[in-house]
Amino acid sequence: MSPDTGESTSSPLLVLDDIAKSFGAVAALRGVRLALHSGEAHALVGENGAGKSTLVKILAGAHAPDSGRMTLDGKPLLLRGPADARAAGIAVIYQEPTLFPDLSVAENIFMGRQPLRSLRRVDTRAMNRAAEQLFARLGVRIDPARPARGLSIADQQLVEIAKALSFDARVLVMDEPTAALSGVEVDRLFGVARSLCERGAAVLFISHRFDEVFALCQRLTVLRDGAWVSSGRTADLSVDEVVRRMVGRDVDSLFPKQEAVLRDTLLEVRGLTRAGVFSDVTFSVRGGEIVALAGLVGAGRSEVARAVFGVDRYDAGEVLVAGRALPPGNPGRAIAAGLALVPEDRRQQGLVMELSVERNATLARRAALARLGLLFGGAERAEARRWTRRLRVKTSRLTAAVGTLSGGNQQKVVLAKWLATHPRVLIIDEPTRGIDVGTKSEVHRLLSELAGEGMAILMISSELPEVLGMADRVLVMHEGRLVRELSRDEADETSVMLAATGQGAIA
Repeated sequence: MSPDTGESTSSPLLVLDDIAKSFGAVAALRGVRLALHSGEAHALVGENGAGKSTLVKILAGAHAPDSGRMTLDGKPLLLRGPADARAAGIAVIYQEPTLFPDLSVAENIFMGRQPLRSLRRVDTRAMNRAAEQLFARLGVRIDPARPARGLSIADQQLVEIAKALSFDARVLVMDEPTAALSGVEVDRLFGVARSLCERGAAVLFISHRFDEVFALCQRLTVLRDGAWVSSGRTADLSVDEVVRRMVGRDVDSLFPKQEAVLRDTLLEVRGLTRAGVFSDVTFSVRGGEIVALAGLVGAGRSEVARAVFGVDRYDAGEVLVAGRALPPGNPGRAIAAGLALVPEDRRQQGLVMELSVERNATLARRAALARLGLLFGGAERAEARRWTRRLRVKTSRLTAAVGTLSGGNQQKVVLAKWLATHPRVLIIDEPTRGIDVGTKSEVHRLLSELAGEGMAILMISSELPEVLGMADRVLVMHEGRLVRELSRDEADETSVMLAATGQGAIA
């Protein structure tokens, strides 16, 4: 097979040829082609806004293409809705979990397909047993009877994966499924994907993590600005070549870290404790430095950040900003003191999906932008335009609903919302989750610039290269405790992972 044409001697299972899709005047896809082969994993890569999510929705039956054709086993494939896609054996694991929070885990998995007893009553025991078997295939333990509300992002993603597996799909589409998973959970997921390929299924894998792409996938297709660029075997490609095809240029350093010029301590956390979640967490962040909070999923990093910002209450300890204590459980006071929190879950905690880009970008600044109690559209639009331009948010117009943006651009809007408050301390949880390589470089450069301007930045990240590339200091958490502090020179993959797994020296 040629790396540029994607040609193969075997017949593909699913083919998309010359697919086009527009939304008003915006062309989301133009002349896209894709061939998925039985027994293989195929990566789909591209920057945010390249058209990956639109292509996924076409495969899921949520959107109909304006032109082009699709075939399955050589026969024309027409998808008039999600039910048609499922009937054709196409299952999609979306980047953002979409569970019903008040239903049980098992009910979410088998929604509309619950096993029935006599008189068409739901057989709850059989349903829970079937869910347990799916989780056993994934190698995880989640109680099928528990409500979906309160599950971590990682566990929500695993429920979505179990739902997709329950369809015994011939084509499995995985849209950023590993973004919130730990290394062990990723390995388990890849094991499931490989076993599906061994049974003859085709896997379409969408990720911005190139180590995962090259570890799992045999083929790779690149999209740029809604158009097909190339297809080829991963064995014939390098990361640098894939990046050049994605962005149409060479990307500068992914981690453009400036030398830190340390200033006064702006954030102090002393003995922060919340029973059963985290215990005796103590650290500080100075102006001009980026401090990374590292650890495995479930170590308590995000929970500490939420408590510091006042979203969650804590049982003991104190938080100080520029030497002044903050009252617990009061985000308003935290914002007034100069704190900002960019959360991990942008859809549920960072944005109002139905509101416009400009309204979301200025939500935290509305009071400051108002005059005599009235908020004028011109002031709101000017402020939103300033920050969306600085962060290079790709949108057709500022009045568009933020829910219509790609995941990476939604993340930029959350960041814009909080930077507009001109914070002294920025807490940013998974800053580049679901963001393409070109945008990652932009976000990293922005964080480095903000630190250079004197901002104190606390960065929570599950990506070790990001932690090592951007942090001046690394704080490692394990099971709710801060177990090690490493300087930039001391930190490496081995030392961080040893501490994160409970084998490193105690701080």
